Amino acid sequence: MADRLVPGDVAPDFTLPDDGGSSVHLADLRGRKVIVYFYPAAMTPGCTKQACDFTGALDDFTKDGYAVLGVSPDRPDKLARFRERDHLTFPLLSDPDKAVLQEWGAFGEKKLYGKTVEGVIRSTVVLDENGVVTHAWYNVRATGHVAKLRRDLGLD
Repeated sequence: MADRLVPGDVAPDFTLPDDGGSSVHLADLRGRKVIVYFYPAAMTPGCTKQACDFTGALDDFTKDGYAVLGVSPDRPDKLARFRERDHLTFPLLSDPDKAVLQEWGAFGEKKLYGKTVEGVIRSTVVLDENGVVTHAWYNVRATGHVAKLRRDLGLD
């Protein structure tokens, strides 16, 4: 597993397909603050709760200059169904080979139901306008995380 990102790190650039098949280049978002969150699997209860929470808070994030990107190992067609089913309003990015997940420290050993497994580590990384990490949280809970994020960013 790659080292986890910490405040002050320059975030690794990436290009990933979104749920519509277009490529999203992180470098194209320079000049904006960006929230990149990593989640294990579309259309599961926890991931749905978290994605819906991000959609509900998107106006506040956008008003303060943030773009939101969700990244999972799911294929674009599954992400498209997820967006449609739950009316999600921000880009969902596909990382099926888990290269970005690994590079950002969001894939590796974790505890799941008391067992150590390898998988996606639910994480959120916030970047400033220059692509520098300002906040990084790993092993977050799906429920309540967006509200905590808003508080930590001073949006509440």
